[in-house]
Amino acid sequence: MKFLSNKLSVYLSILTLGCGMGFLVSRALRQPPEISQAQVYPAVIPAKSSPSPIGEDTQNINFIATAVQKVGPAVVRIDASRQISSTLPENLKHPLLRRFFGDDGENSLDPAPDKFERGTGSGFIIGSNGRLITNAHVVDGAEKVLVTLKDGKTYEGKVLGTDSFTDVAVVKIEAKDLPTADLGDGESLTPGEWAIAIGNPLGLDNTVTVGIISALGRSSSQVGVPDKRVRFIQTDAAINPGNSGGPLLNSQGQVIGINTAIRADAQGLGFAIPIETAQRIANQLFAKGEADHPYLGIHMVNITEQTREEINQSADFDFIIPQNDGVLVVRVISDSPAAKSGLKPGDIINKVGNSPVKTSLQVQEQVDLSAIGSGLQVEILRNGKLKTLKVVPTPFPKNEFK
Repeated sequence: MKFLSNKLSVYLSILTLGCGMGFLVSRALRQPPEISQAQVYPAVIPAKSSPSPIGEDTQNINFIATAVQKVGPAVVRIDASRQISSTLPENLKHPLLRRFFGDDGENSLDPAPDKFERGTGSGFIIGSNGRLITNAHVVDGAEKVLVTLKDGKTYEGKVLGTDSFTDVAVVKIEAKDLPTADLGDGESLTPGEWAIAIGNPLGLDNTVTVGIISALGRSSSQVGVPDKRVRFIQTDAAINPGNSGGPLLNSQGQVIGINTAIRADAQGLGFAIPIETAQRIANQLFAKGEADHPYLGIHMVNITEQTREEINQSADFDFIIPQNDGVLVVRVISDSPAAKSGLKPGDIINKVGNSPVKTSLQVQEQVDLSAIGSGLQVEILRNGKLKTLKVVPTPFPKNEFK
């Protein structure tokens, strides 16, 4: 579809992850030196966390040390290496170029042996039989990694699965009776609570930093990674390159998130994947090596007074927006679940399942909670009339961005 103008495109949050995901990876985050991925450098749930520090003794002011002693043995260092091919592109093998550079010596164009890029991150043990969780970008491109425990023991780890949408990965080492991290409840957090980060920043093993939970539910777009499907925890606990994949703890020493990203243009802003999201994806990765994400196949935009005015005055759209808020479908991918259900450009989404929605992010969240292959009720407003459609989500197509 041809969009209205550069000005209008600012307001169009093009979302192909079945409902709310942007096409382009943001440049707002930067990758740490040890990771070869675009813009992020980046750095299970029984009991509800208590706002009180560990222990009943009110004189125990060193609750941070107690939390670290509790979880520290389950935090690991992950060293990953990935092969980088140095084979020359075909366009650099032209005889004239080879004549200029020569066939050998310092300026030779002959391919050099393949090289390996190495990086370091963090992770934590969730199973005494050697199950680990980390960030996908920490182990991206590596089938095997070196895992070092706090006591110095090292193991060869096998990467069992990675999920780029949530930046979660799982690793397995052959060991028994390992210390494990106690998993907490990231959904009941309150801004202002203590937050403790453990990891291996800049190669400095077992580093502890502390701060507070600064905010909750930060969207992927707000964080600057619109290709992710995560509502991030924001913290001011220092997160540096090498912290990626390590745990974010509450005052009880329970894992509430995976440290994953910091803003390149600010200080005191770190972000973590909620443990609930990490566990849900990790379970799928351990079971089958990949995670499925429900997909509808629509592009959406949040309606504002300005976008309504511009769309209604444009000849590029054959529909009229009757209101100043809501979620507008601007494009339906051909042969997608949305197209098969009868969704059309110009539809305004009011409900997904039984939940009212006012933003594309809320639509995305409800779709993420749906089951692949099961009918999902979507209530829309079309030509002034309410209509309910049944959409059957499918797994997100692997070639969607190719």
